[in-house]
Amino acid sequence: MPDSFASTPEPPHYAVIFTSQRTEVENGYEAMAQAMYELALEQPGSLGAESTRGEDGLGITVSYFIDEASIRAWKENARHLVAQQLGKERWYSHYKLRVAKVGAGLLRTGGAVR
Repeated sequence: MPDSFASTPEPPHYAVIFTSQRTEVENGYEAMAQAMYELALEQPGSLGAESTRGEDGLGITVSYFIDEASIRAWKENARHLVAQQLGKERWYSHYKLRVAKVGAGLLRTGGAVR
């Protein structure tokens, strides 16, 4: 999974925000999460991702894409569809998916406003 900040271009671009609550079932979760992260980065239009999960199982992953067509293609990727189904059946007790257009505004990098 990501261990640094995603390198995104100047806006506009899109953020796909996946917030989830894990179940206690492991059964291949870590391997699938890593595989999906790597696959997502290979998708046309992918700009990177940032992810974190707390000890309570609450996680947030933000994936960045250049446009809405890239998001749709990722959503419909065959391997990703399998992971989505397994997530619903095994790994997540609750989740929400949000898509947002990143626009101009104040951006902070290393504490400095630009």
